[in-house]
Amino acid sequence: MLYKAFQDKQISLLGMGNMRLPTKEVDGANVIDWEKGKEIIDYAYKNGINYFDTAFRYHGGESELFIGDALSRYPRDTWYLASKFPGHMMKYEDHKLGFKGYLSNFHCDAPSDIFGEQLEKCKVDHFDFYLLHNVCESSFDFYTNEELGVVEYFKQMKAEGKITHLGFSSHGRAETIDAFLTKYKGVFEFVQIQLNYLDAKLQDAMNKYKVIYEKHGIPVIVMEPVRGGRLINLPEASEKKLKAAAPEATTASWAFRYFQNLPGVMVVLSGMTAMEQIVENVELFSKEQPLSAAELALLDEIVDDMLKLVPCTGCRYCTEECPMGLDIPKLIALYNEEKNEGSMLAFNMDTGKEAEDPSRCVGCGACSGICPQNIDVPSIMQEFASILESKKK
Repeated sequence: MLYKAFQDKQISLLGMGNMRLPTKEVDGANVIDWEKGKEIIDYAYKNGINYFDTAFRYHGGESELFIGDALSRYPRDTWYLASKFPGHMMKYEDHKLGFKGYLSNFHCDAPSDIFGEQLEKCKVDHFDFYLLHNVCESSFDFYTNEELGVVEYFKQMKAEGKITHLGFSSHGRAETIDAFLTKYKGVFEFVQIQLNYLDAKLQDAMNKYKVIYEKHGIPVIVMEPVRGGRLINLPEASEKKLKAAAPEATTASWAFRYFQNLPGVMVVLSGMTAMEQIVENVELFSKEQPLSAAELALLDEIVDDMLKLVPCTGCRYCTEECPMGLDIPKLIALYNEEKNEGSMLAFNMDTGKEAEDPSRCVGCGACSGICPQNIDVPSIMQEFASILESKKK
């Protein structure tokens, strides 16, 4: 197993995610198959994986119970446990804390209610790594609300030894991550983002990586390294190109070796559902084998084959001419993501901001007239507005 140094610790480069554990149906409900799940955890532990990740509502809240029980069979100082505070699914209105969305029926008076429950469910007196879950455009104001004091509370938990290392996860934009790290300079020790060779371009994940690691000097934990299996089951033409370059290599090996070229990556989380997955992944992370320059170029070619993107380069000439003040490059990036792979629009977009409301486009064409790529911006804004309207309905 390959390891990365993090302060006084050696962390396995491959981490065990506990969001996609094996399941079975019991009384009409889909629940974790504890027997099969423990076989996977045992294999992970015995083959050098020492980082285990969960969250408040993974598997409907069962994940924390499962991983706490599974890991309690091993000495506490031989594994590291990470969980997350679900602020992205919470609201603070009229001096009252509560949940929203599908969790709206849950009751909570203070962050301590959730944190205490998590410690109990996981059978631990402290979390080695603890994260604010998904700091993004739609949760930024919640996490930075000074009256509620979420960040201050977890800083106190760290001071009391109930958290060893404090960080956050994010599906937000690079500028949002930058703003949060700048506001709380020196508070957070790591950031978890969705990163893989596809999202490096599609979700601007490479810029997020650079903000976190190169600008702020903080290590990155990777989630969705194979994009929920998307990079395992490639289009036939793409898979043929990879097989031609390396006949014995699996598509998974290309996806995972990619991270050996990124020195800022501390852990690559993989949600391994079956034994064959963890056996292969442990083997892939047992030796150093970064991609060559030619192999990286081939992955770029594969991504270009998979995606049909509006070719915006972000030069921002269009924004200078737009009479409505629209942030056209940002809107096109969101449009690209939505059209290609489904999107994180619920997290990444705030149509309350006039600059992010494509329906405000008046179709004057001033932007298209100055665009070096000759993009028909009004047509895209019209289509994107229709997409957003349909999602509201």
